Amino acid sequence: MEISPNELEIYSVASREAARRGGEVLLKWMGKTTTQEKGFRDLVTQADLESQQVIQDFLKSEFPEHQFIGEETTGEFQETSQSDFCWIVDPLDGTTNYVHGLRSFAVSIALYHRQTPLVGTVLDPVLEECYWASRGLGAKLNGKPIQASGCNEIDKSLFVFSFPRGMTRTNPEVVRFLNMLENVGSIRRLGSAALNLCYVACGRADGYWATSLAKWDVAAGWLIASEAGASVADFRGNEIDLEKPFFCAAATSDLLKQAIPLLNV
Repeated sequence: MEISPNELEIYSVASREAARRGGEVLLKWMGKTTTQEKGFRDLVTQADLESQQVIQDFLKSEFPEHQFIGEETTGEFQETSQSDFCWIVDPLDGTTNYVHGLRSFAVSIALYHRQTPLVGTVLDPVLEECYWASRGLGAKLNGKPIQASGCNEIDKSLFVFSFPRGMTRTNPEVVRFLNMLENVGSIRRLGSAALNLCYVACGRADGYWATSLAKWDVAAGWLIASEAGASVADFRGNEIDLEKPFFCAAATSDLLKQAIPLLNV
């Protein structure tokens, strides 16, 4: 199915408006919200829940036939719709940062047609930075085109990464971390998968690797990074599986080729 640039723009504008509304909720609750555990070391706040509801209500009003998948609930119209279009939403990516007052978190919204990403938006409401991309039309930050850094030497690179919950010293992630630590120029753990991918897209980081994420963590950022020229693959060099995303995003294909042997343990 061909999606015209005009249709993509309609979807992209809607995703940015939905993200803006969700971001307003996060700012409203910042420092005030209550926290619950929905799983081992997996936090949810009133801000997550209200942000998702606001986003869902808006997207449902604009596109009532579309499916909806959110981190906190599956949503009414995901269960009733037969549409091939599906919104994938993380209303608060970086909940642990948010709960602890670290101001690095985001709203992530993507629209997929079957398995194909069409538009993605990631909003950092604190810095008022909105990243977005439409398939085949490039990536932007606050309306200005962005590109990955172009770094192709791993010993000069800055990589960011995510660890899964419940880490132990025998976890293969420790081996991956040490392999990368010994080879990259610098390394950081920042706490938001969506923002990490956007930082690769705009050149603030040269690469990002992660395992044990969910599709709503990466659905928007994956498209943004790819449209900004980054190379994204799983640890065997294949296209990533959105249902079970473990991957490396790198500024260039050369940098990705250097990172994959270190990560494929």
